[in-house]
Amino acid sequence: MTTPSQAPKKSAAPQTIGFLLLENFTLFSLASAIEPLRMANQLAGRELYRWFTLSLDGEPISASDGLKVTPDAATTVPLALDMVVVCGGVGPARAVQREHVVWLQGQARLSRRLGGICTGSWALAKAGLLDGYETSVHWECLAAMRESFPRALLTTRLFSIDRERATASGGTAPLDMMLTLIGRDHGRELSAGISEMFVCDRVRGEQDQQRVPLKHILGTTQPKLLEIVALMESNLEEPIGLEELAAYVGVSRRQLERLFQKYLLCSPSRYYLKLRLTRARQLLKQTSISIIEVASACGFVSTPHFSKCYREFFGQPPRDERLGASSVIRLPVPAPCEQVGANLELLSFEVYPAEPVSTAIKALDQARGEPTYASVLLRS
Repeated sequence: MTTPSQAPKKSAAPQTIGFLLLENFTLFSLASAIEPLRMANQLAGRELYRWFTLSLDGEPISASDGLKVTPDAATTVPLALDMVVVCGGVGPARAVQREHVVWLQGQARLSRRLGGICTGSWALAKAGLLDGYETSVHWECLAAMRESFPRALLTTRLFSIDRERATASGGTAPLDMMLTLIGRDHGRELSAGISEMFVCDRVRGEQDQQRVPLKHILGTTQPKLLEIVALMESNLEEPIGLEELAAYVGVSRRQLERLFQKYLLCSPSRYYLKLRLTRARQLLKQTSISIIEVASACGFVSTPHFSKCYREFFGQPPRDERLGASSVIRLPVPAPCEQVGANLELLSFEVYPAEPVSTAIKALDQARGEPTYASVLLRS
């Protein structure tokens, strides 16, 4: 997996992103991916990103909520794209057609970055474009993708950025992924500004996990294991011993160990520790209670032991986690709209006859009167 660069990339030309819509795509995920791009342009006061929505034939396409969206263009229109993001939703196996696969393979041959949101990763995997890449997809699709595409490195993380591939699960996860990409392109101050505009109190990172319901993983075949995990989740502050857990559900300690190793690929004690540390991370990021209180609330008898376990599991001590969550970059106070408007240069870009005009230009023009217009000074 690539390591984020601390310095923003310098690029004069705006990046152009094509969003390929599959039938029954999730409108929420599409909006979560596009809105950060719009706000990046607004806060920068210039066009950093432009975008187009695409479908195979350019005809209106239905989202999963029944609303129809008219794409900007068909995939047959030649567009100078820097990145293609596939927007999936309900029933990706049915929605992905041979034409999608062929077109995506062609985009890969043009060395374009590729992404998928919600279940859009299915289309990329079907085209063989995720082999050997860490891949995120909505948890409902995880089991089916692991079965269908064993060469893709499926993960339960909210999003994954691995070399020239960027994939995100559904809901608001595309927002977090786009904020991360924008931060790499243009600096953390812009990413933080977008987050503030969207009243997003925390940008989740690549290491944040989806909350995958255990029932979805196990189905109804292992009721005793589900019962044990439910007991663990209900007793994080005062952990129950493994012998006691086994007795509660009527199995031996050895049977308990076998169940966890077979279905959850770890020991019961390790799984219990993961639950407690995950809860601790939520408390550190979302509350102001002290680290000592967090340790106690998650069943650790001493703060040093808690810090040691936390560092080994998450790669940083609780104090650093708390500092990272609380650091906020404040935006500079913008100049009055009249003064900003007086210094604006006209926006222009070349449009080929067959190329549609990106709605990014219209959105940016409409944002000129906003108090936050051009409120983040870029270093590029």
